Amino acid sequence: MSSVAELESRSTVSDHSSLETRFSDSVSRLLDRIDCRQATSSEEREAIFRLRYQAYLRDGSIFPSVSGSFADYYDEIGNVYLFGFYIDEELAGSIRIHVASKDYPDFPTLEVFPDILQPELDAGKVIVDPTRFVADEDLARLHRGLPYVITRLCGMAARYFAADNLLAAVRVEHQAFYRRIFNYQVACEPRPYPHLAKPVSLMTNDYQAVWRDVHRRYPFLRSTYTERRMLFERNSFHPRTAPREGARSE
Repeated sequence: MSSVAELESRSTVSDHSSLETRFSDSVSRLLDRIDCRQATSSEEREAIFRLRYQAYLRDGSIFPSVSGSFADYYDEIGNVYLFGFYIDEELAGSIRIHVASKDYPDFPTLEVFPDILQPELDAGKVIVDPTRFVADEDLARLHRGLPYVITRLCGMAARYFAADNLLAAVRVEHQAFYRRIFNYQVACEPRPYPHLAKPVSLMTNDYQAVWRDVHRRYPFLRSTYTERRMLFERNSFHPRTAPREGARSE
């Protein structure tokens, strides 16, 4: 299965829409095979930390460690959601999502871009900060839609928490992916990032303003309120949730 970027590079204007439709259909089929769940047990978390280590070491973002694991302080705080994505019970990928607000002001990307993000918190805004996005090398090669399945969760979090800002702290070479799928805009050029050997830029968007267009272009990004609630509801954590929207897909 080709990625949408690869399909676009070979397409003309006349067949572009058809290629996007085919790609969306293929990602939707992959979604039917994916089990996405929060990592709650020590075994699940350790498996994710090992996958992280392998992925970051492979692309030169970290240096070798005898632990064979990659975790930090932000994996433990109260506003974090750590997810694993499984295909046939095999860990295929992971992403970490922090939901920040005045009441929960601690999140990793704030450490790097405080001049940009602290005023947003002070203004009472809710920020969704996805980080540590990794995929198993072999499964990602076999299932080329896997990055889209994983990043789908970012938009779901922004919808569920009615976030004002959806962030992406990414290397320059990854900006095109985020700009294409979620209409991100660059907010700051690359800066050093804690524990990583390569700098990252800050991208952001107002997901409440763009989600309808994003879902029109990529229907596989749609989700129901019930699906979002099952993934993100936590009795002791309420930065700001959107009003109940019913179970329709959107």
